[in-house]
Formats: sequence, C-alpha cells, structure tokens
Amino acid sequence: MSYLDKLLEGVVVKWKPLANNENGVAELSRGRVMSKEYFLENAGEYPVYSSQTANNGEIGKIRTFDYDGETLTWTTDGANAGTIFYRTGKFSITNVCGLIKIKDSEELNYKFLFYWLSIEAKKHVYSGMGNPKLMSHQMEKIQIPIPPLEVQKEIVRILDTFTELTAELTTELTTELTARKKQYNYYRDELLSFDGLNEDLGSVSESGFTGFKDSQDLRSKVEWKSLGEVCLTTNNIRWKDNDNTYRYIDLTSVSRDNNSIIETAEINAINAPSRAQKIVLENDVIFATTRPTQQRLCLIDDKYSGQIASTGYCVLRAKCKDILPKWIFFHLTSTNFKNYVEENQSGSAYPAISDAKVKEFKIPLPSLEEQERIVSILDKFDTLTTSISEGLPKEIVLRKKQYEYYRNRLLDFS
Repeated sequence: MSYLDKLLEGVVVKWKPLANNENGVAELSRGRVMSKEYFLENAGEYPVYSSQTANNGEIGKIRTFDYDGETLTWTTDGANAGTIFYRTGKFSITNVCGLIKIKDSEELNYKFLFYWLSIEAKKHVYSGMGNPKLMSHQMEKIQIPIPPLEVQKEIVRILDTFTELTAELTTELTTELTARKKQYNYYRDELLSFDGLNEDLGSVSESGFTGFKDSQDLRSKVEWKSLGEVCLTTNNIRWKDNDNTYRYIDLTSVSRDNNSIIETAEINAINAPSRAQKIVLENDVIFATTRPTQQRLCLIDDKYSGQIASTGYCVLRAKCKDILPKWIFFHLTSTNFKNYVEENQSGSAYPAISDAKVKEFKIPLPSLEEQERIVSILDKFDTLTTSISEGLPKEIVLRKKQYEYYRNRLLDFS
C-alpha cells in the first residue's frame, strides 16, 4: 500500500470544478494593463507580476497594490501560459495574469491547489494561432480533487520539504557547472593567446588543467593572418537541373551547448528555401552570422559533407595543410572572437555580422606541430567540459524529474 493510499484510507475525495459554476472552489479574475510610463510614474515598493517566469514573474514595483494575502496567479498568454505561482503579501498583476482566490480555506488549502494546478493547468493550454493561451473560461473547468483538509496539509508538508531539497541541490549543481565553465574558458583563452607570454603550455588531466611551465619564448614569435587569408572561397549550389536530395543546415540546426548539428531538414530543388545555398564539406567550420553572439558554430564531420548550409552561415575552409581546421574552430570559440563579433555586428532586432567581417578576424599561426599540440590539449579540454556540461545538467534534469515523479504520485487521486 502506497503512502497516499494510507493517507486516504477510509476517506472520501470529492471533485469540484475550479470556478465555472456555484460549485466551484475559487473565484477567478484578471490583472490590469500597465504601461512603461505607468511604472515610471508610480515606482514604489510593491511587486507587479506578469507573464514571464524569470524573477518569479516580477517585472517591476509600484507604490500601490491591488491584492493582499494568500492567493495563486497563473500566466494567461505566451510561451509560459499555464505557469502557476503561489503568492502572499501585497502585490499587483498585469492583464496577462489571472488570479485565483479560494472561496473556503477550510475546504481547500492554497498550497495544495498550487501543487495540483502545477500539474493540471498546462494540459489545458490552447496553442492555436501560434500564441499559447489559458484563459479564464478554460481554467475554470479544471477539476480539483478535495480530500480532507488534514490530508491536504500533509501532502503539502511532504512536497514543500521535497521542493526545498530539490532546489538546494539544483542550486549547488548549477553553481558547480558555472564555475567549471569559467575555469575551462579561461584556460582555453590562455592556450590560444600568442601575445608575447613566455610560458610553455601546460597539460590537462582528468581533474583539470595543471598550469603553465616556464620556457624560452615558445609562443610570442608567430605570424598573424586573417581568416580570409587562410581560408578558401567556398561554392554555392546551382539548383537548376539538380535532382539530388540534401540535408539542410538551418540557423537552428546547430546546438549552442555542444557545437554540433542536432537536426536538419531534407530538401531538393523543389522545396529548398532561398537561403539554402552554401555547400559544406568535411572539416569546414561554419559560424552563424545572424544573431552571432548566440555562437552557433560547428566543425562539419563526414556525415554532413556535401550537404547544404544556410546563407546565414560563414563557411571557413582551411586553404592548406599548414593550418588545422580545429585550429580555426577553437579560435572561433574564444573570448577574443566573441568580443570581436560584438564590436562588429550591426542591427538591433536581428543583429548580424558580415562574412567579410568574420574573415577579417586575425589568428596566430604557429607551426603545424605547435597547432597539433595545442589542439590536442584543447580536445581534452573539450572532452572534460562536455562531460561536465552533460553530467551536471543531466543530474539537474534527473533531480527535477524525480521531484515531478513523486509529486505526481502523491497527487494521484485516480
């Protein structure tokens, strides 16, 4: 017998609609429109919540409040539609938020209702016309289980404890992940720096970077060339009389997390988008020039050799055997290149950097042997960082799934 079965042994669980008739357990209302000017003119101490989920949904503070006490709110519009928040104290909400006020607190516990709606509300979101919505007329129909109040409070106690433990662990893991990424980004930039430092390259072990060693000016005397000087001009596809089928690498095809291609579409001369123009080959480095600070780049492997990339990518193909494709790739991941992109992009809504500007970026060209040595270290960096990047986020996801599993089991009244 499960713990919930024991809690519910011999008791009756009633079901009532949230609010759609006199039997409903709560009253629903909406917030009000507030302009930017209103926030500026009425700045104060009381929070205003809107449709976002960052910062607990808060978008600003004003000097008055519309609500005071224990309530729930939900997001009615947009990507976060159906998100439920537990609120206390003095606050206001905008027109893209709904408010839930329980009629009888001796019948239904706010936290219990919060946990239940956190599961159920998303199921009722309507995604028609490209804008997800959960309006009051949909929300009010959700059926609410009502076990005895003491059972509700016990379930809330368990879930509050579990929520706190999960949040603490998630924070620890996220902090660890951030620290590790900063560490490896720092050492990557050091390894790629040829600015006159007279230090030998260190080494990488499974525990991380072991530091630099003294040497006699191994890194300072190198030749610097632009990417345009070391890369070939690539070809565009001629769709006329072309009967072949290709994989199309769009701007969203490249993962920013691990610099790999995650999904492509099948195209031919009939259905190819107008931007499907650039032929890529194995060992080409592609960098997204639209919204470039998002850093979508990857090194093409043999699986995608001969396929088609969007004109939104700059394709960098090493001109000769004196430069490693991975040498180009790692320089495009560097902080130096990121800063260069930020300084040379243009546009506000959809910032972009031209192919020509990308190819003006200069990189050092040590000997091939030196490139191979540094690339070998950076490959180990990449493996370590990837294992950390996969391991810690995966652990975070698993903890959240574990929490959701037990929450759903605890709230299973079927």
